Amino acid sequence: MGNLTDTVKTLLIANILFFVGTLFLGDYAYQLFALWFPKNANFGIWQIITHMFMHGDETHIFFNMFALFMFGSVLEKSIGQSKFIFIYLSAGLGAAGLQVLFSYIGYSNAYNALIEQGIPAEEITNLLERAAQTGKYYGFSGVDSEITMGLINNYLTPMVGASGAIFGVLAAFALIYPNLPLYFIFVPIPIKAKYLIGGYFLINLYSAVTGSTILGPSNTAYWAHIGGAVVGFIIMWYWKKNSFNQNRWN
Repeated sequence: MGNLTDTVKTLLIANILFFVGTLFLGDYAYQLFALWFPKNANFGIWQIITHMFMHGDETHIFFNMFALFMFGSVLEKSIGQSKFIFIYLSAGLGAAGLQVLFSYIGYSNAYNALIEQGIPAEEITNLLERAAQTGKYYGFSGVDSEITMGLINNYLTPMVGASGAIFGVLAAFALIYPNLPLYFIFVPIPIKAKYLIGGYFLINLYSAVTGSTILGPSNTAYWAHIGGAVVGFIIMWYWKKNSFNQNRWN
């Protein structure tokens, strides 16, 4: 780990420690530190930060930490520690904000659809409380089950992972080193960073818009990926345009 910067080392260790902690604390750790829908009783304001250090399983944390390992130190050495931390945290917050926004839109649409079909607000509240307590829920007679599922999923599904922050790092990296050749696993030819990272962004954008999964599990928070990448790109674009000597980016 000699080539790793101190910040990247700290982030790797923190994420691993959080993950190990979840193995001992189980659901309680996710209840406390994952980012829950704001209307959910488990929601806490600190979760907008702590969710960045939580992961769902070994595969989830491996790929996030691998990306941080591969790109984080190079980016930090290029822009400095304070700016790297700013991009990382800002991208993570932007990811959370966009994901919560779309969750709220989905929740509100489902809630209003139930009200319009004559379901009393009290019954909807009872449904959500029962689902939160038992993990089980019932449907309403004459109501499309997809509406109820949309309400439940947005209310009960927490957000975890450093993916949004990592996407911000990737976007910033691609902006600084657009023509740097990268190798994608199982593809024995170099691909320029702007194409590889840009293509990965477009795949996630397609999945976010259509709901169809191409890469990753079906419950991936694609809007979080988009939010993190956009924030990272905008910040890096601004700095590159206004704050640095152009020769530094050659």
